[in-house]
Amino acid sequence: MREAQQLRFTSHDGVELFYRHWPAEVADAAAPRRAIVMFHRGHEHGGRMAHLVDELDMPGFDFFAWDARGHGLSPGERGDSPSFATSVRDVQTFIEHIGDQHGLAEEDLAVLAQSVGAVVVATWAHDYAPQIRALVLASPAFKVKLYVPLARSGLKLMRTWRGNFFVNSYVKARFLSHDPARIASFDNDPLITRAISVNMLLGLYEAAERVVADAQAIQIPTQLLISGADFVVQRKPQEQFFERLGSLRKEQHILPGFFHDTLGERDRSHALSRARRFLLHCFEEPVQHPSLLDADRLGATCAEAESLAAPLPHNSPRDLYWRASRASLRFGSNLSDGVKLGFDTGFDSGSTLDYVYRNRPSGKSALGKLIDRNYLNSIGWRGIRQRKVHAEELLRLAMAKLRVQGRGVRIVDIAAGHGRYILEALDGMEQQPDSILLRDYSDVNVRDGAALIEHRGLSHIARFVKGDAFDRDDLAALDPKPTLAVVSGLYELFGSNQMVGDSLAGLAAAVEEGGYLVYTGQPWHPQLELIARALTSHRGGEAWVMRRRSQAEMDQLVEAAGFRKLTQRIDEWGIFSVSLAQRLS
Repeated sequence: MREAQQLRFTSHDGVELFYRHWPAEVADAAAPRRAIVMFHRGHEHGGRMAHLVDELDMPGFDFFAWDARGHGLSPGERGDSPSFATSVRDVQTFIEHIGDQHGLAEEDLAVLAQSVGAVVVATWAHDYAPQIRALVLASPAFKVKLYVPLARSGLKLMRTWRGNFFVNSYVKARFLSHDPARIASFDNDPLITRAISVNMLLGLYEAAERVVADAQAIQIPTQLLISGADFVVQRKPQEQFFERLGSLRKEQHILPGFFHDTLGERDRSHALSRARRFLLHCFEEPVQHPSLLDADRLGATCAEAESLAAPLPHNSPRDLYWRASRASLRFGSNLSDGVKLGFDTGFDSGSTLDYVYRNRPSGKSALGKLIDRNYLNSIGWRGIRQRKVHAEELLRLAMAKLRVQGRGVRIVDIAAGHGRYILEALDGMEQQPDSILLRDYSDVNVRDGAALIEHRGLSHIARFVKGDAFDRDDLAALDPKPTLAVVSGLYELFGSNQMVGDSLAGLAAAVEEGGYLVYTGQPWHPQLELIARALTSHRGGEAWVMRRRSQAEMDQLVEAAGFRKLTQRIDEWGIFSVSLAQRLS
């Protein structure tokens, strides 16, 4: 048996997580190193997957397996994490660590994950669009069988009353596997965690629903192994996930009689032989990623946007519902300052976003303030405020990189709105940028943004001018050449990839080689129909219909312009992403 090295890596929030590394037994100096990264079931730890290193019979591959936070030898309260999204970002940090410390590029990695670990990994694949070689997902826990009627609603209600609390698993080892040794080891393993926090359980449900609904965004070759007699999770969401997967290379295998511990079943050789064959084949083939540059003209999000733009049958139930919703919002605009501003300037305008950033409910009377508070607390606006936090974080990171390199910090934001997130990112910085150029197409935004520059005492380094963010030649002629370009909240408002491509090409021509780009995306939104049917845009009060771009699509557009993505942030709901890329030479 291969011996594991016991190691630790520092995750994004400073917590040290434990992992095991099994170096390859056979090394081919002429071939790139390759690895399988494994993610364990809920309640378990990476040591429970150690048998797979030898049973998969892939001696030329490194193997890695972590202990998720709150599990095994990793720290944290047992069965808990600050949030499900935190655990998803832990995956991204782990993959980055493997690249930095073990010299393995993303395209030389494949992932093998089971149950809860498979949902964490599927969410990561959806939200971060990694360039890994393949995914093998065994019995993903997209929907746990809670058996108690209304259990999920009850848990939500109890959490509102009690805060986070823990529930113990009802599952006995004999319902996980037919393998006597596996059953005994589960019952006697002191590192098994029987409890799971309600925050993690509900976060698992919410992320799973989103990923199953939007599985078309996942372009990675994927094999799905489904246990045929699973007492723990439901089969239907697994099959829906497979049907909707966007990958051109995908396989689904239903394993008759298998309990939930698919990779630890008595007859697991039937599953492992298929996984091994799939993984080896994916590594034998050249890395291929389907082009998404024409996704605005063909594909799921194109069809989705066209459906949202189409009028509803007059007096149909849905038409009546959305007419009532619009009337309700119009009534609310008489009391809520935020809703009124949205109708006056557009719910996607720079003025509205600046109001959302400030997050101070205002309106006529106590009722107006209450309406405004509910409006500002909608999930979309909460995501917008988190996007601002992430944009400021990556702006500071890019500025620090430029300073370390001894280069000037010359910032341009091509559609800055009022520019608040740019200017507030400078708070507390010892060294200010050399220059800041804010641009916007709206005269109102230019006026109010210039006033904000004056108010914050930054007129000596910052200026605000009118400019078209989609004028390729105008952007290419920026002088002096910026070393840090920012595009936040703009491309999400325009469905055309030609427009976005022209804008990015102009920036690529303007930004110095080795300079940086901060860009945002919107791979998911739970309120797309509300936005399209009830809200208006800044473009003449027309309906605000958005076409989502998957993270993979957005990253491909940036790469096609000549930038290389370095890192990414995304909110806990998976709505808004912020990424940092570098201009290639």
